[in-house]
Amino acid sequence: MNRNLKILIIVVGIGINIIGGTLNSALKLPLFLDTIGTILAAVLLGPWLGALTGILSNVFSGIFTNPILIPFALVNGVIGLIVGFIALKRGYEDYVTPIIIGLVLAIAAPLVGSPIAVYVFGGLTGGGVDIIYGLLLGTSERIFTSAFLARIPTNLVDKLISAYLVFFIYRALPPQWKMLSSARREKKAEAS
Repeated sequence: MNRNLKILIIVVGIGINIIGGTLNSALKLPLFLDTIGTILAAVLLGPWLGALTGILSNVFSGIFTNPILIPFALVNGVIGLIVGFIALKRGYEDYVTPIIIGLVLAIAAPLVGSPIAVYVFGGLTGGGVDIIYGLLLGTSERIFTSAFLARIPTNLVDKLISAYLVFFIYRALPPQWKMLSSARREKKAEAS
């Protein structure tokens, strides 16, 4: 694959993440919308470049918009890895794969993000999920449990929306771009 095309996909993915996250913050939605570009890059380029896209998105967003986002680069990187490996195994051409990705990420993202939210920020990050966190914290003595449980419904909705947006973007891409992910799956199958 052309190196310039890979760089373009990464840059576009970072841009989509920053725009999605900024739009979400401006509208005060109880979502994130900052992983759409990571998911797209992971589907097209594989897990490692998907993870790189996610990590760089949070670093740049943190530098230019909100420094709170920088520690969560790890979450976006893990999302790139998970989606990339699922896309390698299953492809991204059926309606089931986005559901699988949404469900897996709804648990994986809070598993990685909750410790960051609790240990770095005391559980509050200034997002819409803080309302759910506060309600759960009032009924529980455990900060981590409240932070984790508060993030599951938000992540489920957010990641299903993001996974399906990428699904429809992927379907609209030219065939030569889809060949990138198909070629990787075939190469992986031959190696097995």
